Amino acid sequence: MAVTRKDVEHIAELARLKFTDEELNNFTGQLNEILAYVEKLNELDTENVEPLSHPVEGSNVFREDLVKPSITTEEALKNAPEKDEQFFHVPKVIGGE
Repeated sequence: MAVTRKDVEHIAELARLKFTDEELNNFTGQLNEILAYVEKLNELDTENVEPLSHPVEGSNVFREDLVKPSITTEEALKNAPEKDEQFFHVPKVIGGE
């Protein structure tokens, strides 16, 4: 299936793009080259090729979830410019004043 200049003009209109006559001619040629390349790929024998869900094989490497001691609330809040009991006090940034 070849792309015509009218197709390119239609696509440009849908995308709200303005092109010169020269650009429209260039894009028409480029799109036809791309389609020719894709058509060439259709000639490949893929009969014994397994489909992939992802092009790179990989597996998750999980580490064991270990409980470790953490800092206390007092230690976490000791350098806070403002705090409210056991919480950081920060200025409101969403929803007005």
